[in-house]
Amino acid sequence: MNSWLSDNKRRSMKLAQMIKALRFPPSYTPRWVVLLVDLCVVFVSITLAYLIRYNFELPQTDRPYHNLQLIIPLVLVIRTASFVASRTYARVIRYTNASDALRIVLVAVTGSLILVVVNILSYFFITQSFIIPISILVIEFLLTVFFLIFSRLLIQSLYVELSQSAESKSPVAIFGADETGTITKHTLEREAGSRYRVVAFFDDDHSKKGKTLDNIPIHHSDRLRDYLSRYNIEKLVIAKDPGSPVKKQQIIDVCLAFKTAVLSIPDHHSWIDGKLRFSQIKEIDIQDLLDREPIVLDEERIRDQLIGRTILITGAAGSIGSEIARQIVRYKPAKLILLDQSETPLYDLELELIDRYHFHDYEIVIGDVSDETCVGHVFATFRPMIVYHAAAYKHVPMMENNPAEAVKTNVFGTRTLAKMADRYETDQFVMISTDKAVNPISIMGATKRIAEVYIRMLNDRSRTRFVTTRFGNVLGSNGSVIQRFKRQIAEGGPLTLTHPQASRYFMTPSEACQLVLESGSMAGGGEIYLFDMGHSINISDLAGKMIKLFGLEPEKDIKFQYTGLRPGEKIHEELVSDSESPLPTHHEKIQIVKANGRQAGDIEGHMKELMEHCRLSDHASIIEKMKQMVPEFKPAAFHKKTIPQNRGYIKD
Repeated sequence: MNSWLSDNKRRSMKLAQMIKALRFPPSYTPRWVVLLVDLCVVFVSITLAYLIRYNFELPQTDRPYHNLQLIIPLVLVIRTASFVASRTYARVIRYTNASDALRIVLVAVTGSLILVVVNILSYFFITQSFIIPISILVIEFLLTVFFLIFSRLLIQSLYVELSQSAESKSPVAIFGADETGTITKHTLEREAGSRYRVVAFFDDDHSKKGKTLDNIPIHHSDRLRDYLSRYNIEKLVIAKDPGSPVKKQQIIDVCLAFKTAVLSIPDHHSWIDGKLRFSQIKEIDIQDLLDREPIVLDEERIRDQLIGRTILITGAAGSIGSEIARQIVRYKPAKLILLDQSETPLYDLELELIDRYHFHDYEIVIGDVSDETCVGHVFATFRPMIVYHAAAYKHVPMMENNPAEAVKTNVFGTRTLAKMADRYETDQFVMISTDKAVNPISIMGATKRIAEVYIRMLNDRSRTRFVTTRFGNVLGSNGSVIQRFKRQIAEGGPLTLTHPQASRYFMTPSEACQLVLESGSMAGGGEIYLFDMGHSINISDLAGKMIKLFGLEPEKDIKFQYTGLRPGEKIHEELVSDSESPLPTHHEKIQIVKANGRQAGDIEGHMKELMEHCRLSDHASIIEKMKQMVPEFKPAAFHKKTIPQNRGYIKD
């Protein structure tokens, strides 16, 4: 009895597995089925070739080489051998593309050439005549190629239709009625698990208006708002560059207004094996909302400056330092020295340089820029020719309560690096500054302003060219407001904002670092370069757009909570102070800031006193001394806390 139950249970489980396996359509066509279909195609092709050649009347002859009973097996054997050798049957049918078609053509050519060789051998060594007439070989080749490709495209189309016929499909529109738009449509429809149905194309080209592409109507982009208001389009895929950042922003704004998700595809250079994959079609990110005109670099000038040079990057694990490293490797430096205190992100950058960029000429240095022994060892060992100084404490509210540490890294770290660059006759020293150094009210901003003044002074007496680059917030960097907003939206809100009118200048890391390299290539020494950061962005508006990108409504699904400005924060950032004036350069996105200089004796004397206050962690005295060094510094109310004594020792 138990044995009968056990056998019955096994039979039931086996039957369930068989039913589960009989999904329709199947996830893939078995290889033996594909090979069998291909052989059927060959059989039909050779038979039809004979019929066409003889006007559908086979010649009456006793000669065996005209007998189809001999010819068909011969062609099948040779075609089978070529199919097996090339494994054309092993390709996944639903992913058939142009490269697969080319492969089929080459395999068919190979089989036909073998048949030609058999014909030649037969002519000279056996029967003194061709086994298969040449005209029939040509017709058979053309029919075989046509039917093999057609059968795959037919199976691919049937799979798409059958796999989605019983399931609801989300309506999708595509911006870009061109080849890329067609590829995007096919990618959406063919990928396993896809639920999308392309219902419309949009394009700016008036000549395409009213036409169809793959049986899908093409509309002019001016109709986008009207179309979205009438139809429930869930997603719009931007498959074509709209032509300008303004146009792209308009498209995104229209979609957000109708709760239509916006997706984009990567540049074709990023496609996997030259093919666009469904996984590469991503929802548009908040960074895409800041798209500006592409930055045109003087590649030749930058390459001449960087090629074959040893380059030191401080703060290499940060968003700016790491991006500078990524961009520099394109110009083939002799060696990159990557200096940072942060171990894990520096290790991640190392792996990225090896795996993605195949760059191995680097050295990893774990160290503190304010440690004179460490910095001196780096310069003595590697003798860097160019320094990109991105290491700094950047979080404004945190530095308000840790002024000694802010001064130690931002001021004396810069001073230590600059002195070593001068001592070892480095060609160029590029410091990354911030718009918060303009009329500063924060500790962080004041420290960066002091660093600007110091290296400008040092430039006047050094062979090294010292340069400052100044720009705003880096979008998406560690600890940025974007990361905070994303986390708060994922948690259901509320979004915490400081002030309804608060605004900031934003740049992407790529934009900022491109302009850093361009500034370095044009610098003569002593300049402060200001980057074109576009218009100042209201943080509340930015938060609202981020919420809409998640398909939610501001103040309805996600609430705003205003907490007031934090210590050291401004409502609006500034680009130049009252005592500065920006002047144009040859690059439209870079300006030179003309500012009043300081005498060497003044700054050095103040530095010694500031150093002593830092040794004692006398925060009140630190702030007073900074006010003397930066007259425009108007510190916010200082929050006194119990802070341990400064553990670092700053050498003169």
